[in-house]
Amino acid sequence: MPKLELVTAEVCPFAQRSHMTLLEKNLEFQLREVDLENKPSWFEIISPYSKVPVLCHGNIQVYESTIINEYLEESFPERRLLPDDPSKRANARIWIDFDNTKFVPVFYKLLLAQESSLQKILAAQMTERLVFLDQEGFSSASKGPYWFGQKLSLVDLSLYPHFERFPVLTEYRGMNIPRSCRRLRAWLDVMRERSSAVVTAHESGFHIEAYIQYANGTASGTTAKDMRI
Repeated sequence: MPKLELVTAEVCPFAQRSHMTLLEKNLEFQLREVDLENKPSWFEIISPYSKVPVLCHGNIQVYESTIINEYLEESFPERRLLPDDPSKRANARIWIDFDNTKFVPVFYKLLLAQESSLQKILAAQMTERLVFLDQEGFSSASKGPYWFGQKLSLVDLSLYPHFERFPVLTEYRGMNIPRSCRRLRAWLDVMRERSSAVVTAHESGFHIEAYIQYANGTASGTTAKDMRI
């Protein structure tokens, strides 16, 4: 069987998504770390968007974390991370899309915003997203701590890395998860204890230092360019 290699960067939450998925599926793989400030020439060949993660599976290269995780789910179905039922599987993909298109962009736009008036607008949007996740998303998790109850899914793995980094918003923008979001807070406590999270985790101080250029408006990486208003 062709070997699996994840091209990654430890600072990247999107790469953490796929790293955690590989661990949860109990697959053998290798990590190849890339310095995002000094990208090697070979990286540009396998990553057309110049971003991590990239999954190399033999002669196949797959990029974008959501697509990588779907590829792993389809290629290695022994430990399933999407529901068997087609309607629930579609629901999972809807919430992963919500994370990618509604939650994550506000996370970065709030962090990158320099004007206080814009920060207030984006902070309100972030609060709305958090409450929506708590009230609408976790309504199906009443019988367990994860998105679909007792069983971990790709939804959990998609959401978690930016919540690990939420202290960055607290540090630089005074943003906190509302106390009323009890289900969301309970989910985060459970996710922090997953072995895949423990193996890939960094302390809050690491993330706060890593995102300082986002907070002061000097970040020039691919994600910052994509997310800046």
